[in-house]
Amino acid sequence: QVQLIESGGGLVQAGGSLRLSCTASGRTFSSATMGWFRQAPGKEREFVAAIRWSVTSTYTYYADSAKGRFTISRDNAKNTVYLQMNSLKPEDTAVYYCAARSGIVPTSPTASYDYWGQGTQVTVSS
Repeated sequence: QVQLIESGGGLVQAGGSLRLSCTASGRTFSSATMGWFRQAPGKEREFVAAIRWSVTSTYTYYADSAKGRFTISRDNAKNTVYLQMNSLKPEDTAVYYCAARSGIVPTSPTASYDYWGQGTQVTVSS
């Protein structure tokens, strides 16, 4: 069983930065897709960013709202995926969730993922 533990959320002023972490335990993925999603009150969960890797390659993907401001990366040795968020806006306020699936799968649908973290709150004040 895979567990995903997120951390790094908090309260930040507009224009500030946060780095979210998602550490996976219970299994090491040699090939996987891991994504970040967010859900604001009253809204559906939406795709933010994803990273897909295999033995030979790594690719990253971003929602339009995240391009140029957010960066997803991974530390294989720590089994951790990060989401560096810069130039934060009040509309980025949401609960951020980490998700994972073994293998290469479509990145944006929530249905692609088997494993989910518990979420971490990000609040951006204006």
